[in-house]
Amino acid sequence: MLDCKYMVKLPKNQSGQALLMVLLSMAVALTLVLSVLSRTISDVNISSQDESSLRAFSAAEAGVEQALVVGSSTGTVAIGDASFSANVSGFAEGKYTLVFPNNFVSGEPAVVWFVSHDADGNLTCSGQPCFRGKKAKVCWGDSLANPVPALEATIFYLTPPGDYSTVRIARAVYDPNSERRAANNFSDPASAGNCVIDGINFAYDAIVDFSSLGVAQWNTPNVLQFMVLKLLYNNISHRIGVDVNTSLHPQNTTLPAQGQLIESGGTSGNTSRRIEVFQGYGELPMAFYSAIYSKGGLTK
Repeated sequence: MLDCKYMVKLPKNQSGQALLMVLLSMAVALTLVLSVLSRTISDVNISSQDESSLRAFSAAEAGVEQALVVGSSTGTVAIGDASFSANVSGFAEGKYTLVFPNNFVSGEPAVVWFVSHDADGNLTCSGQPCFRGKKAKVCWGDSLANPVPALEATIFYLTPPGDYSTVRIARAVYDPNSERRAANNFSDPASAGNCVIDGINFAYDAIVDFSSLGVAQWNTPNVLQFMVLKLLYNNISHRIGVDVNTSLHPQNTTLPAQGQLIESGGTSGNTSRRIEVFQGYGELPMAFYSAIYSKGGLTK
């Protein structure tokens, strides 16, 4: 027989609290489970996207490497779950303007080629475009730069054309800083602050006139070879641009290729990555540009 003296009867207004607590506990637990699942799914998606991004970037790098070896358009190539498409073109070839893709510190040479290069890297104007203009507009610097950078332009040319035993140079120097010009005797660029090339604003510019610098046969193919541009006095790096548009010369002649521009795109799943690489032509050692030149021969 059941002893009823230990039984407690809940009031009617409290008889549903236990069920409510159970439901609330289940709701909290379900919320936590859904939150963890959502976070886990999100992390998996992010990891998957990161992996796809890495595969796409690696594929783009593979395209650059193959293009450097092949030296021409490579088309679309599949590598596992990824693929790449790479293309090689002449940088600034057939254009009137050129903006170097990198910045230059003080004394670092930027080479502008006036002659073409064949497949083996040899200089040539035979069947290849060569620049025959009279002038070039060089633009450089940032308006906020302190100290203001000056510019040195050195033109290498041949007389007669194609005879590399007769290499000559012409040099011009420009300084926007009037106080420094009193000491260094550089030329006043005069037209500073009016240069925009390929959408990039430059603080300073100068017109380099080959004829006035003594290059008598500037309009003959294979006379002008290349021009070396160097910034001076700057303690930070700056960009350099060149404009040889038709208003500067009557020949309507454009620039030859300044090097190879490799554009490679990699794809993995829905992710794409793109890489651009500029490979310039071989240049003379920097020490050569700092050598001593004289009008006559050097004697020991």
